[in-house]
Amino acid sequence: MDFLQELQERYIQEFSNNVPLAEFLFNIFIASLLASLVRLFYIHYGNAVSNRRRFGNNFLPLALGTLLVIMIVKSSIALSLGLVGALSIVRFRAAIKDPEELVYLFMTIGLGLACGANQPLLAVIAIVVILGVLWISKRLTGESQQHTSGRLFLNITTDTNDLDQVTAILVAHLPYVELKRLDTLETGLDMAFVARADSPQQINQLQQALRQLSPGTRLSLLEQPELIV
Repeated sequence: MDFLQELQERYIQEFSNNVPLAEFLFNIFIASLLASLVRLFYIHYGNAVSNRRRFGNNFLPLALGTLLVIMIVKSSIALSLGLVGALSIVRFRAAIKDPEELVYLFMTIGLGLACGANQPLLAVIAIVVILGVLWISKRLTGESQQHTSGRLFLNITTDTNDLDQVTAILVAHLPYVELKRLDTLETGLDMAFVARADSPQQINQLQQALRQLSPGTRLSLLEQPELIV
């Protein structure tokens, strides 16, 4: 019994004096809610080619971890100095493959900082405004993104040496074709083209026509929206 009283007096009371429990729980709730909202927005509207659902699962622990760090720094100068010293020897090596992932990570860290500094209203307003602006931007640029679809990089390997025959097939099925690279093989050609397709049917018909050209013809296709064609 004495141990429980001592525990309450030394730790629980000290925690309540430095960080009010109601304030702490409310900030955790707001941070969790906002991190979940950012995760859902990223999954549905993100453009990263990686597994967005799996990457978005990091937002909640990142926001809560940032909140905890700021709470500790805010409550005690001694703990903040020790935390700075501890973090200075830690090196994080996380491969960020897409800049968009870094943007959402900073957004999540920002809401954790705001909630940890007891500014939940600021975090709510900021996240709602940022996500709203991103949503409007994606809606306005959605039409232009559709115009950039269908831009392709084609690699064709064939056992025929007739370049004119291959290009004639491409021109007959695609609205735009431009030869970028040509390599002569021992038996055949290896060619790279920049092209544009207006529909999946055009690609299907092109594949069938190239297959009829020769049994050794191979087609490799990669969509490149940033190409200017």
